[in-house]
Amino acid sequence: LPRPLYLRNDLRHERTNHQLPHHFVRGCLCSCGYGSPIMLARSCLRSARTFTNGAVTISKRAASTSSGAGAEASPSRLNLAAITSTSLALGSMAWYYHLYGPSANAAAPAEEGLHPTSYPWVHEQWFKTFDHQALRRGFQVYREVCASCHSLSRVPYRTLVGTILTVDEAKAMAEENEYPGEPNEQGDIEMRPGKLSDYIPDPYKNEEAARFANNGALPPDLSLIIKARHGGCNYIFSLLTGYPEEPPAGAVVAPGMNFNPYFPGTGIAMARVLYDGLVEYEDGTPASTSQMAKDVVEFLNWAAEPEMDDRKRMGMKVLVVSASLWALSVWVKKYKWAWLKSRKIAYEPPKDTKVRH
Repeated sequence: LPRPLYLRNDLRHERTNHQLPHHFVRGCLCSCGYGSPIMLARSCLRSARTFTNGAVTISKRAASTSSGAGAEASPSRLNLAAITSTSLALGSMAWYYHLYGPSANAAAPAEEGLHPTSYPWVHEQWFKTFDHQALRRGFQVYREVCASCHSLSRVPYRTLVGTILTVDEAKAMAEENEYPGEPNEQGDIEMRPGKLSDYIPDPYKNEEAARFANNGALPPDLSLIIKARHGGCNYIFSLLTGYPEEPPAGAVVAPGMNFNPYFPGTGIAMARVLYDGLVEYEDGTPASTSQMAKDVVEFLNWAAEPEMDDRKRMGMKVLVVSASLWALSVWVKKYKWAWLKSRKIAYEPPKDTKVRH
């Protein structure tokens, strides 16, 4: 007698399941170096397909042969088989990605520089603002140390008022510099004292003068340096404090360059500029190298994002108002649709008065 149809399907799927080790052998050979990544990908996909077919077969058998109490358990078996097949398929894909997915770039610190250490900056916290005393000290470090080479051309004097300086201090500082004014009767441009609306002047007249004074290197503008460098505050702080006393053994430093492991290529034209006691703070804070670097980094971060305090304040207001409106909308929704969700409908079919024969 011919076998039933479901037995034929079982035998066919049993033959498919017997082919499963063959695919795993091919995958192992590929991972050991005897095949290509394409063969490994094909074997992983075939293995996942085989597992899926086996799971479907088991589910069909469970659904067809179960009766009574077994029929109630068939959905659970089907879900278990689906979860198992999905897990095996995802595992095969993850295994293949682990072997050939991530790309390894063999970059030495001499090419990209050391990764800066992550420091707990207070102003990066949600409910914290800039330390205004640190900003004032950082601006003092910039004026006495950094302003001789680096410009701050995107910061006007008026932004310093109320945050770093008073109005009188900012006006007196602006009047120390001269800016082009209106032309006179002969058409010549006359120079005038600075005002609060003027920007902090550049230390050099043009780019050529800056390169000539720094052996061909162009000092970057520090207005957006925190945002323009990967690592932000951590990178600038590590760069300022990362100058060793002497280059390590084997390090090649070009003439006119200085060794700094955090700078890409480890060769930087800027020499070490911060030393202990270089600046005398007005508030009596000890002027160590790390303290001056921290203060000037916080000031440069403020220069790149002076609206951070206002943005955080506005963000908290938006969150409070949005949360209140969301809670109110939830309450209104429940109040509006409560009658529809709580009602019950009773259906009474009409009585059949006809007599059936």
